[in-house]
Amino acid sequence: ALSSNRWADGTVDPKGYVNIESFYLDGGIPVWNYAAADAVLEKRVWMEQGADTTFIRYKLLRASGPLDLNLKIFVNYRDYHGSTSAGGWKMDVRPAASGIAVKAFEGAVPFYVLADNAGLEIHNQWNYRFGLSLEAYRGLDSSEDHLFAADMGRTLNEGESLTVVASTEAPDKIDGDGSLAERKAYEESILQRFRGKAAVRSGPESALTEHLALAADQFIVARSSQGEKPGSTVIAGYHWFGDWGRDTMVSLPGLTLTAGRSEVARDIIETFAGFISEGMLPNRFPEAGQEPEYNTVDAALWYFEAVRTYFDDTGDKKFLSAIFPALEGIINSYTKGTRYGIKADPKDGLLHAGEEGVQLTWMDAKVGDWVVTPRMGKPVEVNALWYNALRSMSAFARIIG
Repeated sequence: ALSSNRWADGTVDPKGYVNIESFYLDGGIPVWNYAAADAVLEKRVWMEQGADTTFIRYKLLRASGPLDLNLKIFVNYRDYHGSTSAGGWKMDVRPAASGIAVKAFEGAVPFYVLADNAGLEIHNQWNYRFGLSLEAYRGLDSSEDHLFAADMGRTLNEGESLTVVASTEAPDKIDGDGSLAERKAYEESILQRFRGKAAVRSGPESALTEHLALAADQFIVARSSQGEKPGSTVIAGYHWFGDWGRDTMVSLPGLTLTAGRSEVARDIIETFAGFISEGMLPNRFPEAGQEPEYNTVDAALWYFEAVRTYFDDTGDKKFLSAIFPALEGIINSYTKGTRYGIKADPKDGLLHAGEEGVQLTWMDAKVGDWVVTPRMGKPVEVNALWYNALRSMSAFARIIG
């Protein structure tokens, strides 16, 4: 067995992890080598850029004879905060070209699990009580059920591979080698930009920084915008977080500018300009189709720092002129007053923020209606950011004349 499952009673079975001979990252692609008798089987997992598609490739690196590879396909369909209890749930699992098509229920997005030149047997049977150790640690529901949808398999000779594709779109053909080459070319383009920007030394330090450059790219995602094409934003953390205004602006220089990707920084700044409301940037974007939440005092202030670092990096005066009205609107709104008691105090010029039941700073824990750290008044770091915004705005005005 190659796989390992933890069950709700703590049992681990099968124990495929004992067959892992090595693990490493090939760029950003995780690679496992499994050893059984005299055979070594390589497993790689990667995603297609800009698509809801994952590739898993198994390649027989070494063997004295043919190897029968049998893959059990388990599927689920749920929100990442949820867990699945099968009950009487019946998914629609049917054959598709090179694999299976799965529709969890009426109105659900169908998805596909396909393999090149593989045998197929559909099962559509629930397996119960998989253990979720992190949920158990957090005191949440710590077991769930997964659907055993199908078996796929093929006999491999030394040097041959089997590629499995999981996607919300059925590809015309399965081209594992071509997709892997595209992924490697994409990662190389990221690294070329990074190498052109950073003074990268050779040796272990170089390998680490290049891994970080590739990891940084994984936080840049598409966000619907007011333009014809999607804009860009930053995921605040995998896998539970969406994009948050504060986190995006704080991380923007490191994720984009130091990686030599100033055009991505510009796109993020432009995207968020389209969501400014009453001088405020969104605190976070909820699920698709829902309105952004604006309970943050400092995201708009960090926005000035993002613009400042972008201009310092690029000297893009044309962009600075274009974004200046949005910045001016933020200053005017904060001076006159906006949501949640945010307003500059005319007596001392400091920024006041806060009202009952609302958390506006990075200390944003809230349990029910209880705001753990309300911080109403004139928080010190908020006013440092306010001062920075005013000084930056003054400098921008002089630059653009």
